[in-house]
Amino acid sequence: MLRNWLLCSAVAIIVLSGSLLAQKSTTEAKSEPPAAATQDAKPLTAYRLNFTLNELDEGKKINTRQYALNIVPGYQLSNELKIGTRVPIEAKQGEMQYIDVGTNIWSRMVQQGDAVELEVHADLTNFAVPDQSTQSQPSMPLLRQLRISASTVVTLGKSMVVGVVDDPNSKRQYQLEVTVTQLR
Repeated sequence: MLRNWLLCSAVAIIVLSGSLLAQKSTTEAKSEPPAAATQDAKPLTAYRLNFTLNELDEGKKINTRQYALNIVPGYQLSNELKIGTRVPIEAKQGEMQYIDVGTNIWSRMVQQGDAVELEVHADLTNFAVPDQSTQSQPSMPLLRQLRISASTVVTLGKSMVVGVVDDPNSKRQYQLEVTVTQLR
């Protein structure tokens, strides 16, 4: 009987130590990335997009606004800058809706080898000047909206105009420029 007990104990110790060794080698294999995976991983590159919105009147620059954001191509689907005010508008009697007035710039970058592709959508909404109003209800604000959508291949460090929009009710023109610089 003592012999059976010693035999069972010896078998149990061998089984448990074998199980612990197998578990340890599995854990070590999971914690170390395969050598091929670490060699193929491409480092991320970050860029800074500097946007300049120029407002010209009869060819003379009268206003400039600056916007900037950092972006990593392929890391996030898109990046967006949004600045402005939500304005209440009475859509129906006693029912209010809010509209966005301001600047919204959406961008996306894709890096393919040495080429950097940039896609930009800019919405610029502001209040129209009172003398441009053709509205019969002066209590409702008249809004002017300008939209620029562009897709291009950028040259790093060089400023380029990605879109130009003329205001149909004046001699004003809006130009959206972008300069892309590599951060890392």
